[in-house]
Amino acid sequence: MNHFKSSAELKASAREHLLGHYGTVIGAFLIVAAITSAVTLAVSLIVDINTIPGTVIYYAIMFLVSVLTGLFSSGSAYLYLKLICGRPVSVGDLFYGFQLCPDKAIIIQAWITLITYLSSLPQIILNCLILANITNTDKILRYMLPYALSMILSGVVSVMLSLFYAQTYFLLHDFPQYTAKELLQKSRRLMVHHKGRLFYLYVSFLPLMLLGLLSCGLAMLWIIPYMAATEAEFFLDLIQHNTNC
Repeated sequence: MNHFKSSAELKASAREHLLGHYGTVIGAFLIVAAITSAVTLAVSLIVDINTIPGTVIYYAIMFLVSVLTGLFSSGSAYLYLKLICGRPVSVGDLFYGFQLCPDKAIIIQAWITLITYLSSLPQIILNCLILANITNTDKILRYMLPYALSMILSGVVSVMLSLFYAQTYFLLHDFPQYTAKELLQKSRRLMVHHKGRLFYLYVSFLPLMLLGLLSCGLAMLWIIPYMAATEAEFFLDLIQHNTNC
């Protein structure tokens, strides 16, 4: 019988591997945050999101931006895999996704982003309707309940995607010979009977996330790398007990 590590054990192992490497992982986090924030701000300044055509253009551009972030997701997976395996890491590892199968990383992210956008489509449409009737209070109030339900739907889908495909980028670095489709399929198979474990792991970070908000975001510099390292620990624990990958 396989004995998987508990959430507490995964976190303890992650903290142990992070010792002496906080400067590197925080630096990597800040680079990605700075790039994505700068691009998002630039798009927001250029595109008028207060109009329906502007909203459509905004979401189209952000779709492309989100797809390209798959390269950084791949590099981050590589960095944290090296970290938990006890190998030397550097901020430069973050850009390894541009070297190893960048096309697969982009396809993987495109698939995940597409599903996310499709689940968010009702919310986007309702947002456009609200903008079109911004001066009509009665209509806006009628849209509030559907809008709230669409937000819940989008949130549920996002959580499910994070559980189904959480291992995809880690698998890309362990099995670069597989296609993007095969990697997505392997992640889904690997997560059978383990989605609850990973969901519980995510939920266990909520108190720390609250702390991060109360600290005006400063604590997130430690929390985000801590979560990423724990996710890598989860993958390693999962793959070591799995004979189908």
